[in-house]
Amino acid sequence: MPSLTVITRDETRHQIEAEVGLSVMEIIRRAGFDELVALCGGCCSCATCHVYVKAEHLDRLAPMAGDENDLLDSSEHRGDRSRLSCQLKFEAAMDGLEVAIAPED
Repeated sequence: MPSLTVITRDETRHQIEAEVGLSVMEIIRRAGFDELVALCGGCCSCATCHVYVKAEHLDRLAPMAGDENDLLDSSEHRGDRSRLSCQLKFEAAMDGLEVAIAPED
């Protein structure tokens, strides 16, 4: 099964199994990482599933849509590697993807 590396806010690295077809947010939440709040449940109406994608993995992701961009603008922690994990559908080609959970706003 493909894997996803999650870096928690205390900078601990966790390699977890990643089910193809789920969003990165769903994979992280199902693995028990409660610090990724995901209040809206993946509806792209908040920014509580904000993650930073490892720079060299950004080109493996679908382009950011307008709604995601607008929501990330509301975060004081937005950076050039910011994405909403609910908007990242995990595909087999993303095996080994690495994300860090952003600080809470």
